[in-house]
Amino acid sequence: MVKSEVRVVCAHDCPDMCSLIAHVEDGKVVRVQGDPDHPYTAGFACGKVNRDADLVNSPERIKTPLKRTGPKGSGQFKPITWDEALDEISAKWKAIIAESGPLALLGYAYSAHQGLMNRGLVNGLFHALGASRLQAGTVCDTCCETAWDVTVGSVGGADPEDVVHSDLVISWGADLAATNVHFWALAEEQRKKRGVPIVVIDPRRTRSAKAADLYLPIRIGTDAALALGIMHILVRDKLANRDYIAQHTLGFDKVEREILPKFPPQRVAEITGLAVTDIEKLAAMYGKAKAALIRLGEGMTRLTHGGQALRTVALLPGVSGHYAVKGGGALLLTAASCDLNYAAVRKPSGLAATRNVNHLRLGEELLNMQDPPIRALYVAANNPAVTCPEVHKVQKGLLREDLFTVVHDPFMTDTAKYADIVLPAASYLETDDLYRAYGAYWMQWGRQAAKPQGEARSNFDVAQALAGRMGLSDRIFTLAPQDAAKELFKGATGPAAAADPEKLFAGEPIHIAHEFKGQQFKTPSGKLEFYSEQLAKQGVSPLPDWNEDPAEVAEAAKWPLRLLTAPGYFQAHTAFSGVGFLRQREGKPFCVLHPEDAGKRGLKNGDEVRLFNDRGAIGLMLQVGDDIQPGVVLVPGQRPTGEAVSGTINMLCSDRYTDMGEGATYQSTWLDVGKWTA
Repeated sequence: MVKSEVRVVCAHDCPDMCSLIAHVEDGKVVRVQGDPDHPYTAGFACGKVNRDADLVNSPERIKTPLKRTGPKGSGQFKPITWDEALDEISAKWKAIIAESGPLALLGYAYSAHQGLMNRGLVNGLFHALGASRLQAGTVCDTCCETAWDVTVGSVGGADPEDVVHSDLVISWGADLAATNVHFWALAEEQRKKRGVPIVVIDPRRTRSAKAADLYLPIRIGTDAALALGIMHILVRDKLANRDYIAQHTLGFDKVEREILPKFPPQRVAEITGLAVTDIEKLAAMYGKAKAALIRLGEGMTRLTHGGQALRTVALLPGVSGHYAVKGGGALLLTAASCDLNYAAVRKPSGLAATRNVNHLRLGEELLNMQDPPIRALYVAANNPAVTCPEVHKVQKGLLREDLFTVVHDPFMTDTAKYADIVLPAASYLETDDLYRAYGAYWMQWGRQAAKPQGEARSNFDVAQALAGRMGLSDRIFTLAPQDAAKELFKGATGPAAAADPEKLFAGEPIHIAHEFKGQQFKTPSGKLEFYSEQLAKQGVSPLPDWNEDPAEVAEAAKWPLRLLTAPGYFQAHTAFSGVGFLRQREGKPFCVLHPEDAGKRGLKNGDEVRLFNDRGAIGLMLQVGDDIQPGVVLVPGQRPTGEAVSGTINMLCSDRYTDMGEGATYQSTWLDVGKWTA
């Protein structure tokens, strides 16, 4: 038996980007563990990734290319060869381009593989073809990124490893024990060593909340009001850092004069559902801390006024001056400070601008886009038949007989069942790629640990094969993965550009944090912008504020429960569906009701229940518990429709946009729950 250990990098959509050790026996990955020599991964991986040997070796994986033989959505296919598949795809695309132009094509690649090559080159293929472009990330992070960018600028936030200098940690809208486990471990270590208090602000009593020193069960959608209330108290109690405000911020005088008087503690308590004493306690802790670090969660932005929520919380360290202090400030994402030449892979040629398709409105555009309509769809590393709002529209669009759909995935997903051609995809353990974290300052080359299962091929490989058949001559489509990765460093700047290529491509983790000189601001003014002229020009309030949304008020009057979505602990999304052990640990797709709400409806733990509103109805299992508040229904994780009693939660969610970034508004969903009737 030949045994080896290969240093790899986790490619799942997670901010930590763990360095891992893959244990290989006779060419098969038998175990995956955290890299003990990586300072941030620190020798452990999350409970999901610990089972990635099961994922890569899953008997449920697609082994060969497949061609549809039955009705769309039926999942009826026959095996074909790669040449047959690629020839048919390229022939169809060429015919469609000849008849309708390249805008009739749409490439839909996203985040199930975080490698810069395997994610980037699929987008590069469609950019070079001149196809309609996916406005990616609107189902996830465009709202929070836009809010951060107009406030702080397109720049990374605090280094999570600087928590060793913090004297207060606030997890605001993030279940760090589930979604940012290595930062959570560092924070807990500082609490044990130095007594650093941890505060959790979340509508749900998460694992993180249960371990916190102070937990504030905030009402969904009221984060901006709480942040403004804290600012009010900081000013009232003379805890605002006037020197920092004067030197490094823009427009605080207007906020202080026009906004803060509206948010005294009593009113904030009424809005947020929190006790005045807890609001006062948090403000005092924050104002008196020397280095308070806020870890911002993206969940607070997935509602109508989500941008205003995150923007307002991100302004808090500007009032306290914590942005100037190592271990203080705020962290949302770090990727903007990894200054690589991404265009070399993502935009090798093609028009600078063309028609966009918003990620979350795929269903709408498949049904209604014209001049030309979308006639060919290529999906890689995503599962829109589950993840998009108004899933029924996506399903209806995918059923179009005149739509030629190709799905490249390791598994037969809900989306793949609608495809004309399904291609077997390699997992990250079967590919070479370059990674940079988006929640930490690390970059690393991940090596292939094993050959792909069956006839599976990587996203990178298939993009190059299709580029050749489509007659594209860009050099990037001829390079090996490592040579293609080197193109990212031509014209790169900052610490990432200074990486030693020999060390990098040997798999050594490279720390790419900028030297700390206080939080950098890349706004038009070069300062932290309490007043944003960019927002004013868009017709959005240029000052942080909180107001009820009329559409939400109307929905709340019709339906008694508000939806809260969050990652499942073992099934965060469908990328983990191929592991039977994790499916079993998570259980059948479920929702959670507070005992008060369950009692009113005559429902009990373990019942099959119907969740419904004007958009439709789905069926889930019920869990009853007081980790959520009355008036809320929690649905964890994104799960395949076949695992549920019926359907998927996004069937009930609108494709309405957030206030900033045209993002998804999952949490602005109202509904009711009753007994399931087949």
